[in-house]
Amino acid sequence: EITSLLSLYGGQFSGEQEIRVNSPFWILSIPSEEMARGLMKRTVCAKSVFELWGHGRSAGELYASLKNYPMDKMLPYLQSDSTYKVHIHTFNKTLTQAQKIKKIDALEFLPFKGKVNLKNPEHIFWILEDYGMDPNNVPEEPFHLYFGRWIADGQRELIESYSVKKRHFIGNTSMDACLSFIMANHGKVKPNDVVYDPFVGTGGLLISSAHFGAYVCGTDIDYNTIHGLGKASRKNQKWRGPDENIRANLQQYGLEKYYLDALVSDSSRPIWRKGMLFDAIITDPPYGIREATRRTVSQKEMVKSAERSTENHIFVSSSYHLSDIFFDLLKFAAEYLVMGGRLVYWLPIFRPEYTEEIIPRHPCLKLISNCEQMLSSHTSRRLITMEKVKEFKDQDQHSYLLDGQYMPYRGHNSFREKYFSGVTKRIAKEEKDNQK
Repeated sequence: EITSLLSLYGGQFSGEQEIRVNSPFWILSIPSEEMARGLMKRTVCAKSVFELWGHGRSAGELYASLKNYPMDKMLPYLQSDSTYKVHIHTFNKTLTQAQKIKKIDALEFLPFKGKVNLKNPEHIFWILEDYGMDPNNVPEEPFHLYFGRWIADGQRELIESYSVKKRHFIGNTSMDACLSFIMANHGKVKPNDVVYDPFVGTGGLLISSAHFGAYVCGTDIDYNTIHGLGKASRKNQKWRGPDENIRANLQQYGLEKYYLDALVSDSSRPIWRKGMLFDAIITDPPYGIREATRRTVSQKEMVKSAERSTENHIFVSSSYHLSDIFFDLLKFAAEYLVMGGRLVYWLPIFRPEYTEEIIPRHPCLKLISNCEQMLSSHTSRRLITMEKVKEFKDQDQHSYLLDGQYMPYRGHNSFREKYFSGVTKRIAKEEKDNQK
């Protein structure tokens, strides 16, 4: 998320950025304070950002580092007509008030000339101490210490204000608010973008993109979901109300002006005319567990069965192989994304058999990131982010990556079909076992 937002604001992530394994603190080289503030207006993963004045593996190293920090960078925030306070944050350990005061007093060598104001200071300075990640083995002294000037907080309050529990219209698999915002940030969604979700469901992923000023639309094969009909997913409610729909969700958050529309459509048969381009495609495809994977059948199959499904409002639907879902999704993204546009989606994984070769590829799309969210000891899903780097041409219509080469795709004979069929069965079995 941080890497995507840095590039969105014109920065560049360096491989030399300091990442401490098993630590909540991350040292970044950000070109300007303005860029840091812009990043924090979007991120839900980062809690706060500070201008780092010094750090070390001990108090002595921290003090030495602070003494070497350029005085001309300190002085603007230490003037006699300014107010300040020093705050202490310890990760994985709680300090007494007396211990905190002692640590603050130890910084008396810094040339603070202003007045202390604990309620509304102009400048806030933080001492950050890292005591590791193991609550059962907390060391006496911290592994690392940092001191810096607070710049801005992230947007973690969005997780609560957009909580699915408070949402007007929900489904069985409505996306968690935190993950929705992370996906929008991975997609580098910005004001006036057009964002599309081909498996829109109840529109949870549209909300986060609309919050960032993008115009949103989606499609889904389920007539009842798009029109807000049928059985409710909310506890103690039997049927959906007349005003339960995607538009009502955007109205709830004051985002209706960004809502284009939601249509009943089969994602395996794109309805958009050529040249209809999206800035981002952000979606959570169905895995065939809590949400059925369906698509409309061919004319020949429709002749065999004239039955009409009153529940789904489509003539005949057939199973939609998981490997086909991802192949169709990548092909659609390659054709309908603008150059540089991003595809962000979830990929279900059976962890003991997972390898990176399983990830679907397309010659027009570059893999940007692959992040795991563990669901159980054996299953997980991966948030895949891809970027369009090549114009779509006819020869790219039926291509997939195999052994480093793009080969013609042959429907159900795809080398991934067997794997993804197994994934669906294993995840379904685990869900049933958990329910028991």
